Amino acid sequence: MDSLQIQVNPFVKWAGGKRQILSQIERYLPVNLLDGTISTYIEPFIGGGAVFFYLVSNFSISNKIIIDINPDLILLYKTIQKNAMSLVLELRKVEQFYLKLSDDERRVFFYKIRSQFNEERRKINYSVYDYSWVIQSSQFIFLNRTCFNGLYRVNSAGEFNVPFGSYKNPKIFDQENIERASELLEDTIIICGDFSICLDYTDNKTFLYFDPPYRPISGTSSFTSYTKEVFDDDEQIRLANLCREVSEKGAKFLLSNSDPKNINEKDNFFENLYSGFQIKRINARRNISSNGYQRGFVDELLIMNYSDYNQ
Repeated sequence: MDSLQIQVNPFVKWAGGKRQILSQIERYLPVNLLDGTISTYIEPFIGGGAVFFYLVSNFSISNKIIIDINPDLILLYKTIQKNAMSLVLELRKVEQFYLKLSDDERRVFFYKIRSQFNEERRKINYSVYDYSWVIQSSQFIFLNRTCFNGLYRVNSAGEFNVPFGSYKNPKIFDQENIERASELLEDTIIICGDFSICLDYTDNKTFLYFDPPYRPISGTSSFTSYTKEVFDDDEQIRLANLCREVSEKGAKFLLSNSDPKNINEKDNFFENLYSGFQIKRINARRNISSNGYQRGFVDELLIMNYSDYNQ
């Protein structure tokens, strides 16, 4: 099927997901996506994949590469690529079983699956496909859809540690959406690793979208634990340096991050870090913090090394 006919939504909930602000991101996409000059698209922090699925559904891109350092998330993408139907069958079984349980039984079942998931992740071969990938990926989606607030968070040992979320009738999976995602992922290169790997695939016909863990805008919003590795200011600086290398290769990049000026007008961290690049502010809604302010509308940053966008 022609990828331009396929529309896919993210199949996991992801903190900082971009689905709600796609229309704003679209305004700042490079015009070269339309004229066919760009042949390669790379997303080094794939997360829920909202931007990836939007772009590959609406533009003709020859080479597609997604990267993430989270091995369980990448395992899920690879499983959907390789064996979506078996994943759907496993998810159907767990959903039918779960929805028949009482609230107390659901809580017990959730923690049982969470323990199994964390135990198996220490044994699984992430490099060689077998049916354990399907089981692990079905548990990943189940936990994501039934845990508190749909978060994905791990401890220092890399174990998933989000508590149970009490939802009356959770939608655990969408078969048609997973099948459509599998089609778009069929010829996609999927890599587990550090964002710097993207340089190996970047040339002057490449467009990259970076959506790293956001720099906390307050002392109470430091949710960066998608993996056991911490994404601190040193990592933000390393990413900015990589963006300069990307530019030197002639590629175009777009990057999202938080806007420190929501809290402190004098905080010029990103202005200094990305001096010489275009910096735009867009309005976004945060939904994962218990802090009332953080749940409101705040500015976020879009940073790019080009000015020929569609606005």
